[in-house]
Amino acid sequence: MSIRCTHTLLTAGAAGPVLFVLTYLVNGAVQPDYDSTHDTISTLSLAPHGWIQIANFVVYGVLTLCFAEALRRSSAIRTSGYVSLLVAGAGLVLIGVFPTDPALGFPAGESDAVTAIGTVHSMGALVVFLAFPVAAFAAAGRPFRGWDAFSVATGVLSLAAVGAFFVAFEGAAEGADSPAGLYERLPTLFIGLWQVVFALRVLTEDTARAVGTQRADRAMGAVAPRA
Repeated sequence: MSIRCTHTLLTAGAAGPVLFVLTYLVNGAVQPDYDSTHDTISTLSLAPHGWIQIANFVVYGVLTLCFAEALRRSSAIRTSGYVSLLVAGAGLVLIGVFPTDPALGFPAGESDAVTAIGTVHSMGALVVFLAFPVAAFAAAGRPFRGWDAFSVATGVLSLAAVGAFFVAFEGAAEGADSPAGLYERLPTLFIGLWQVVFALRVLTEDTARAVGTQRADRAMGAVAPRA
């Protein structure tokens, strides 16, 4: 039962980034005057039916917490990586509960004035942006072929994309036609792919271990002397 529960949590963790990315892509595509290459993911919370993106953040956060717990139960990640995923999951819930302020001209006609709620959102988003790469770095060292390079590359590319986003965001805030939205989406794709692959690897490893244990138990039973 414990293994089955762990595998359920891993599956939920793998589903989290897939649902998150699909939701913001579809939601952004149907919003009038919204440009996914320019506008941030967070400002979808201010669009018509903004509750969809709010729920998207919260659900992804909860599923990331499930992912962290599954990795802990499988002994698949160091304590630092586990804590980083907990921070990322809690941060996603936080930025869902505290929506962003209008930014980069969206929604149209809204003031870009900074509010306390918007500041909480921005700080929470920064924490999430940093916590996920830290978790990827901490996950290196698993006995999977090519895993170390994949985890490190995920962390490096995510941090590079975050840096590019902040530079582009500042440029767009000053009126430049900057792809801030595109750069912001890149870390979600890098980290999302890492989460899915990590979950599948651990599921495969746990399944193989369970099958090996069952075969060993059967072999022991076959050779055990009868009373």
